[in-house]
Amino acid sequence: MMIYPTMELQNGRCVTLDKGRLDEAMIWHVDPAETARGWSTAGAEWMHLTDFDAIEGSDTNAELVEEIIRTAEMPVQLAGGMRSREQVEHWIDKGAGRIVIGTLAARDPHLVKELAKFYPDQIVLAVDVWQGYVMTEGWRSQSAFTPEAFIDAFEGTPFAAILVTDIDSDMEDVEAQLGLISGLAAHSRTPVIASGVVRTADDISRLAYIHNISGALVGRALFRKSLDLTEALDVAKAAHEPVAQFQ
Repeated sequence: MMIYPTMELQNGRCVTLDKGRLDEAMIWHVDPAETARGWSTAGAEWMHLTDFDAIEGSDTNAELVEEIIRTAEMPVQLAGGMRSREQVEHWIDKGAGRIVIGTLAARDPHLVKELAKFYPDQIVLAVDVWQGYVMTEGWRSQSAFTPEAFIDAFEGTPFAAILVTDIDSDMEDVEAQLGLISGLAAHSRTPVIASGVVRTADDISRLAYIHNISGALVGRALFRKSLDLTEALDVAKAAHEPVAQFQ
């Protein structure tokens, strides 16, 4: 299982949100590009980067995002404000390893299917779930889709992964129950990356044994230092290592 150390940017700074509110971000006084390189040094093979300002339609962080992509020394899975073909292709051209698409998939599924076929293994479908429905517009608008129906609408589309966020768990900071994530992983034929449910090494251990979970985003716990990245990587790696059978 892949661990994606996760960085969220707002006004050029690393932040995490309180209960999903963009106007109540907690600021972490670290250098974003340097932090990304540190994650690579620690052994991370991918990172996830969300641009909150891009969700608002602003390109405030564009230069910083480019710098991180260029210097992180690992591929970057980029999310935030991908509302058109042009934006998706712009960031692929800039070197992003993968592009995460959510709102655009609800608005124009045909376009997103086209993009996934044109850029195989580079498009990730975001399925952000709150109270049983898929949310769009940075969690502010509830769609008419259940997550199962949303995933089914893209059956056969060659996504690199489906990124499932359990918004209830992420916003309320409760112990992850993993029911939503495991149910959708079982429902999907595409590998699922879990978001919003990792706070401790134990959460990673439990996720690693759920069928069709290919990875997990770990962000807030790293910045709070309640979880060490090296430990997270080791736990994920050890979960599926063969164990010698002694007679």
